[in-house]
Amino acid sequence: MKDRDVPLIHPGEILLEDWLIPLNISQYALAKAINVPPRRINEIVQGKRSITADTALRLAAFFGTDAQSWLNLQTHYDAQITEEKIAIALAEIKPFNQASIQTQHITQ
Repeated sequence: MKDRDVPLIHPGEILLEDWLIPLNISQYALAKAINVPPRRINEIVQGKRSITADTALRLAAFFGTDAQSWLNLQTHYDAQITEEKIAIALAEIKPFNQASIQTQHITQ
């Protein structure tokens, strides 16, 4: 794992800290308002579950935001976590170089 200056924040923490707490909305009330099981919201807030397209659309409709913003938060988080997990494998990948590909093709 690489050291980071800023800790990686799960989208569920953003949902909790930037939306639910300031607007005084409980997890249960949000779940009921967007017609999902309360457990789904709880698991998202705890960082145990991802924000899916379905949930992103519901959050966007409720908060007056756009679904893509919620999905972007999740995608960024997932990419960072995965990058840390496969860092060694990524370091072994040589960037594309047209000349090296042509040379390999000729020698095979």
